[in-house]
Amino acid sequence: MDKLDLQLINKLQHGFPICEYPYAEVAEEVGTEEATVIKRLSVLLENKTLTRFGPMYHAEHLGGALTLAALAIPEKQFNRIAKIVNDMPEIAHNYKRSHELNMWFVIATEKPEQLNDAIKRIESETGFHVYNMPKQEEFYVGFYLDL
Repeated sequence: MDKLDLQLINKLQHGFPICEYPYAEVAEEVGTEEATVIKRLSVLLENKTLTRFGPMYHAEHLGGALTLAALAIPEKQFNRIAKIVNDMPEIAHNYKRSHELNMWFVIATEKPEQLNDAIKRIESETGFHVYNMPKQEEFYVGFYLDL
């Protein structure tokens, strides 16, 4: 990564402009061209420096539901089960952990009543029990890396 990549990452951690030409606005703020911003972000995503670039939706504010869930998967089945879970449209993130419950993921649905259906489908398709850990209280932690 060079200085421009670092500037883009620092800038975009704090939000993306909502306007007709957001990439052009970002480009102006970091002293480059719109096409350069788009290309740099594409490269950062392709080479996995960035794993995601896009909006974060709050499912509950949009009338939906979300929950944190986990599975206990034998190591030799982990990749197969991860593919099944990841292929489901309700899965927002999926992480491998060093724990008895070694697969942790977020389930987000458009309607609250779809949440239990998604959990049942995961259990049916994987053959493993889903540990559902719904949010009790929400805390906002602003985490930014100054690169």
